[in-house]
Amino acid sequence: MDIPINELKRAFLEGRPQIGLWSSLASHITVEVIAGSGFDWLLLDTEHSPNELTMVQSQLQAMTGGTATAVVRPAWNDPVLFKRLLDIGVQSFLVPWVQTVEEAQTAVASTRYPPEGIRGFAAITRANRYGRIKDYARHVHNQLCVVVQIETRVALQNLEAIARVDGIDGLFIGPSDLAADLGHFGNSAHPDVRATIDGTITRIVKTGKVAGILAPVEADARHWLQLGCRFVAVGSDAGILARQSEALAAKFKQQALGET
Repeated sequence: MDIPINELKRAFLEGRPQIGLWSSLASHITVEVIAGSGFDWLLLDTEHSPNELTMVQSQLQAMTGGTATAVVRPAWNDPVLFKRLLDIGVQSFLVPWVQTVEEAQTAVASTRYPPEGIRGFAAITRANRYGRIKDYARHVHNQLCVVVQIETRVALQNLEAIARVDGIDGLFIGPSDLAADLGHFGNSAHPDVRATIDGTITRIVKTGKVAGILAPVEADARHWLQLGCRFVAVGSDAGILARQSEALAAKFKQQALGET
């Protein structure tokens, strides 16, 4: 039995755009539905959603047979969190709040066995198909993908150095946190923020690493894809449920009021 191919990493290497959806509802049923919707990847969030380890494992299982590759965001850049997620089979990570070379190195080291890293070893896990992948520890790093989030002015200052860290596959802009750190809390559409995002995408692309961003507004997503982003989330399960349910309710309530 071989280690599963990381289709997201393969697409990165081939330069193909990957369109994804944020999943923060912490439900394996929701994930099963959207995993077959045609997206290239799903972000299973544990930073800003009530998602625990066993729930993430159920969501990974629910994605079987879908079109999307799983990307998991740990709650923090913590080796213990990485270790547990790796053991349940996570291959791709989106790491929040990485600001320095040292923090980027920690993220990579957390996914690698010694001597390249600090990942602890377990003989029988879901990741190695319960011991059925005999050479798992020797070759798993070839299928791991580590993307770090650029969310502060400090991170912007260190961007090129972070991109040079061996094992970093991409840099992902967090528009809301970046806007807050730039002094425009709650206003990621501010001209200064947008100019910074545009410039940051250009800088990332020049490093040769994949540029990513969360862009729930269609015009923004298309603009940043044109600038060279290859890893773009275009919405979220919570956003779709909230806004579409509101629109449906409003449509029929307005009709009912018009009939009275």
